[in-house]
Amino acid sequence: MDVQELIKQQVTTNPVVLYMKGTPRQPMCGFSATAVQILQACNLPLFFSVNVLEEPEIREGVKQFSNWPTIPQLYIRGEFVGGCDIMREMYQAGELQQMLVGIAAPD
Repeated sequence: MDVQELIKQQVTTNPVVLYMKGTPRQPMCGFSATAVQILQACNLPLFFSVNVLEEPEIREGVKQFSNWPTIPQLYIRGEFVGGCDIMREMYQAGELQQMLVGIAAPD
């Protein structure tokens, strides 16, 4: 399977996917750590994540897939949402929580 097909499969078969540096338990950059904290603040303690440091072909492939140059990258229900700054803005506006309705645990 080529890397673009793999990424498409990951984002369409998992409700929430975060391509990040490190893991949710051990993020390897501040932006990835912030992205994890935002998702956890949305009552989403568990989500599918890909450590791009261990998957260099996905690290480059996901940038082409989304046409977005940086990591982390968040996908919800198969749609690219954005990186850390966009996640933060959407969270502060309440938009991210709305996108996660039905996925996140209720308050």
